[in-house]
Amino acid sequence: MEKLDARIRNHDREIEKMCNFHHQGFVDAITELLKVRADAEKLMGQVTDTNRRLQEAGREVTAQTEEVIRCRIQQRNMATTVEKLQLCIPVLEMYSKLKEQLESKRYYAALKTMEQLEKVYIPRVSQYRFCQIMAENLPRLREEIKEISMSDLKDFLESIRKHSDKVGETAMRQAQQHRTFNSAVAKQASMGHYTKPVYSLNGRTHTHTPNGLLMDDDTGDEEEADEEILTAQDLVDFSPVYRCLHIYTVLGDRETFENYYRKQRKKQARLVLQPQANMHETVEGYRKYFNQIVGFFVVEDHILHATRGLVTRAFTDELWNMALSKIIAVLRTHSSYCDDPDLVLELKNLIVIFADTLQGYGFPVNRLFDLLFEVRDQYNETLLKKWALVFREIFELDNYSPIPVDTEEEYKLVVSRFPFHDAEIEKQDFPKKLPMSQSVPQIYTQVKEFIYASLKFSESLHRSSTEIDDMLRKSTNLLLTRTLSSCLQNLIKKPHIGLTELVQIIINTTHLEQACRYLEEFITNITNVSPETVHTTRLYGLSTFKDARHAAEGEIYTKLNQKIDEFIQLADYEWGMAESDGRASGYLMDLINFLRSTFQVFTHLPGKVAQTACMSACKHLSTSLMQMLLDTELKQISMGAIQQFNLDVIQCELFASSEPVPGFQGDTLQLAFIDLRQLLDLFMVWDWSTYLADYGQPTSKYLRVNPATALALLEKMKDTSKKNNIFSQFRKNDRDKQKLIETVVKQLRSLVNGMSS
Repeated sequence: MEKLDARIRNHDREIEKMCNFHHQGFVDAITELLKVRADAEKLMGQVTDTNRRLQEAGREVTAQTEEVIRCRIQQRNMATTVEKLQLCIPVLEMYSKLKEQLESKRYYAALKTMEQLEKVYIPRVSQYRFCQIMAENLPRLREEIKEISMSDLKDFLESIRKHSDKVGETAMRQAQQHRTFNSAVAKQASMGHYTKPVYSLNGRTHTHTPNGLLMDDDTGDEEEADEEILTAQDLVDFSPVYRCLHIYTVLGDRETFENYYRKQRKKQARLVLQPQANMHETVEGYRKYFNQIVGFFVVEDHILHATRGLVTRAFTDELWNMALSKIIAVLRTHSSYCDDPDLVLELKNLIVIFADTLQGYGFPVNRLFDLLFEVRDQYNETLLKKWALVFREIFELDNYSPIPVDTEEEYKLVVSRFPFHDAEIEKQDFPKKLPMSQSVPQIYTQVKEFIYASLKFSESLHRSSTEIDDMLRKSTNLLLTRTLSSCLQNLIKKPHIGLTELVQIIINTTHLEQACRYLEEFITNITNVSPETVHTTRLYGLSTFKDARHAAEGEIYTKLNQKIDEFIQLADYEWGMAESDGRASGYLMDLINFLRSTFQVFTHLPGKVAQTACMSACKHLSTSLMQMLLDTELKQISMGAIQQFNLDVIQCELFASSEPVPGFQGDTLQLAFIDLRQLLDLFMVWDWSTYLADYGQPTSKYLRVNPATALALLEKMKDTSKKNNIFSQFRKNDRDKQKLIETVVKQLRSLVNGMSS
């Protein structure tokens, strides 16, 4: 501490020395500072004054400088604004243009504008808010455009659904006129082939046209034919499809549009192919159905060629194949309900035009022409039903008597309707009678009318003359072998048709059979196909009329036998009479008189019909008389009854020998009664010894007498009731004969037993 204190004192002494050394200088400095202080104050006053004067002088400059600065800033801002506006104005102009395009529904152009906005203009000024708003709005506008264009497409689809009927009608009319024009030359070249132009089915008269269409005599379609026919493009505005296609293509969503369009068209196709329930009732129903289908596919064909890829050939072919199957099923079903040949014929004409129209647009239609063969069969069926009524009415109105002709004109009129040629009748003087009844020329005429009606369907089927000829012959064969044959068979079986009518029917069928070759010539003249052509179908009318004639002949035999049975039912024999009346029974004489008058009518019958009928009647009479003798309910017969019965058989034999029908050789007709004759002779002569001795020998006098028949009759003559009969006389006169009778009965029984064993 002492050291420290000493050191501190040393330092203090040094500091004091130093301060003393510099003190004078410090004093001098202070003195100088005091001098400067006065100068500084003076300078401060001058500076303050100068500053004041400078501030006052620079205040105006400062104000002007601030104004200049402000103007410079404004100029810079204005230049920047102009520059930015020059970038924004095109964007705004394009957006304004977009709005105008949307308002004017120029959607495709609007999409192009949007594309430019997005790729070119908006990126330049993307920092601005309004550009961001624009960019956000563009996708929404695109969706709106898609919705609007799709709405237009829906309107278009609805529109073409409404217009397809008119489009189809127009297309079919064009095809019909085109076909008529093309067939005009063919008609000139084939003049004379279809020379019978008029045919009437329901009171309306129609004429043949080359394309097979029915044309009314007083058609008023000439003015329509002269009118300008509109095309599908004239009737339907396709622009909505094009716009929508372009829009979806631009938006990169073309596939969605194509799928939607095809899906909607498929739905519409199914709706179009759905027929009305009562379509088969009128031709207008079919026409509307076809028009809608044609209109649908004409539109699709136009879309196929006017757009690239919206629909493809494969898609239209798929639609057509689906439609074709449905159309064929619908037509097959609805045509089967139709029983009016006029309507079926008009349906055929519509199908032909329908097929030709679509074939012109490249759609295959072979299946439709195949369907026409089915429709042709239906048409023939309706014709056959119609002509069945016609034939039935003709037969009902016929008087079944030869046609009387009083003058040459009447004769020529009949011959012009039916090919009748008979030299003998032609030589006769008027008035005279033709052998057939009035139904024959009427039937012949109606068969020709049927051929014309059948021909009308065969036209326009794109078939050769040979095929048409074959169709006509086959349909005519059906008419003859089925319809006419059935009508004849029913006529023959009717109860009011008597023997006279049956005779006339046989004569009629003979003349109709002879006329068949003229029908073949008639078909040949129509089709110009030689009958010698290979595979030419022949008419089966010959067999039809032969069958009808045989049926009539059989009915004659049946009715004759029925008449004979009716007379025999009137027989009233007194089987126990002691002796005969000495004359034939009244019922039998009436029967013979009836047969005589009947066989006089039969002389007009051709061939051996009369002879067969006469022989059949005699055999049936003989059989009926034999059955009367052998009736099991008849228990006893006297010799007087046998004698009376013998008188009746003698009358039958006299009738047979009088040749009621010429042409029998010798005693052929009497042989019908030979069984009765030999049986009655055996009992009348009582020649049992001869019968038993010669039995079985070909020279036997009683060769036709059956032992069972003789035994049955002999049993009826035995004295089983102890009444007065031949055996009782035998017992009284000669009992030995009784034993002989018993012996005969035993021998007959042994013969019968021998035959049965």
